[in-house]
Amino acid sequence: MIDMSETPTPPTTTPQGSAPREGPHDTIYIGKKPLMAYVTSTLIQLANQPKVTIKARGLSIGRAVDVSQITIKRMESAGYTIGDVRIGSETVKSEDGRTRNVSTIEIEIKKA
Repeated sequence: MIDMSETPTPPTTTPQGSAPREGPHDTIYIGKKPLMAYVTSTLIQLANQPKVTIKARGLSIGRAVDVSQITIKRMESAGYTIGDVRIGSETVKSEDGRTRNVSTIEIEIKKA
């Protein structure tokens, strides 16, 4: 009989092709998933946190604005408001070796 208390646990892994996100747990990174997936994630985080930051860059900026507006309009009775909105740009090195500037946005949603 094997004593399970001495059996080492296997290391946790992430699915192929997905890297773990670094950063605080109150941040939603906008990508290519359906819009409502990000709205749902934002609402879940707002249930546990006093504020959530939605971050996006490049072509996902419009989607980040949509997520913030749907969250605010859907939860009007809960009293969520838009906090700070920060815009900027990052320098990114492309696959062909050239550097490019990519626009960024951070939208903070908080409880009123």
